[in-house]
Amino acid sequence: MKTLLQQGPVVSDGAMATELEKRGVDTDSALWSATAMIDHLDAIAAVHHSYFAAGAQIATTNTYQANVPAFVAAGIPAESARKLTQQAVRVAIKARDDYASQHAGFSGLIAGSIGPYGAYLADGSEYTGAYQQSVAEYQDFHRERLQLVTGVGVDVLALETMPNFAEVQALVQLVTTEFPEQAYWVSFSLKDPATLCDGTSLAVAAKWVAQQPNVVAVGVNCTTLETIEPALKVLASAVTLPLIVYPNSGDKYDPQTKTWQATNLSHTFESFVPAWLAAGAEIIGGCCRTTPADIATVSQLVSVKR
Repeated sequence: MKTLLQQGPVVSDGAMATELEKRGVDTDSALWSATAMIDHLDAIAAVHHSYFAAGAQIATTNTYQANVPAFVAAGIPAESARKLTQQAVRVAIKARDDYASQHAGFSGLIAGSIGPYGAYLADGSEYTGAYQQSVAEYQDFHRERLQLVTGVGVDVLALETMPNFAEVQALVQLVTTEFPEQAYWVSFSLKDPATLCDGTSLAVAAKWVAQQPNVVAVGVNCTTLETIEPALKVLASAVTLPLIVYPNSGDKYDPQTKTWQATNLSHTFESFVPAWLAAGAEIIGGCCRTTPADIATVSQLVSVKR
């Protein structure tokens, strides 16, 4: 990861679920995009390939919502759930390796996606942070998925869409204690450009993360395009770590109805990325409802900066 960053701004990938839906995968369940791991591994591979072809240098594994308790609740035996979680990582690695074999000079990284406890609840609380567990409970929830994902091998962990600072602290402490050689980034979910969903100051949270071992970047994701530049300014004033941002497409999500509403904004990634680069973004990708076309735009603009 650090070697890639030394070459200039890095492009990450975009949304998984909506791209799976375009390929006929029904993600309307508590498992969300993880549903595809049951019988649509080819679709997951195709999505990874489409982002590499668009210029992405990082593939994020389809494990954001993939945890054993969620699979079990959906009627899938625990041992099968473990195999499916690891298979998602293997699919990403193979997609990267296949693409590299066909494109000389390509170098891609695999980021193991670790979503928050709120995503497991499937009630929209990854957008509010309105849940509370003990340190031990958070760590017990995350430990097995970390073991599964890192057991296959990822270049970096993406601890992402994190709305709750207490959970971030428990999760980072777990990673650094039980997976001490594993690089990771932390990406927060925001209420506003200066505040996590649970009300914690973004600057305070970022400063704490920056003091932990093996962290390679800190940033924000799953927020609006308009939120990114002011959030970057908060982050840049608080830490010297590389900054990562991957916002949503611009559509608005209603966590109560679990639906997206098109905003008809004229603003696009093309409108915003130059300002993000100027504000210090070093890794840029997309989150919900972003597409390979969006990532291609990011790649074109980043290439000018290199």
